[in-house]
Amino acid sequence: MRAEWFTNTNMATLDGIDRRLLSELQDEGRVTNVELAQRVGLTAPPCLRRVRALEEAGVIRGYHADLDPAKLGFAITVFALVSLKSQAEEALRQFEEHMRELPEVRECHMLNGEIDFILKIVSRDLQSFQEFLTSRLTPVPNVASVKTSLTIRTAKQVPGVPFTD
Repeated sequence: MRAEWFTNTNMATLDGIDRRLLSELQDEGRVTNVELAQRVGLTAPPCLRRVRALEEAGVIRGYHADLDPAKLGFAITVFALVSLKSQAEEALRQFEEHMRELPEVRECHMLNGEIDFILKIVSRDLQSFQEFLTSRLTPVPNVASVKTSLTIRTAKQVPGVPFTD
């Protein structure tokens, strides 16, 4: 099977069909296997085998619906820049684990430089965010400072990676 080909995968190990499969699935994760196969020029069985191999190799991590937070009552999106008191590996792991437990934190990225982490946080309104900030984020052990910026509007939000073939 092709799954072993994708160990330590990079774009160079994927052929043109794999890249087209990934591009199509990234654009429309609910496409049927038959439709996907037609779009990339395969029959259904080899298409399914390739997709399964990409899934098994971890290239495809999952399938998700793209939800509109505002329509679901989460009108506020905030980016928080977090500095920690200690950058020891155990302190970093503890902070990351704590962020995984906070459902309002939708993304958590460790950064290189002055700031240790950037968080993407959703909230129902400004008051809810303020409560989250003061009672659930700033008191986290090892947090030295938090600087926040409220999103005014989003000009671009594209998941995944660019495919050009």
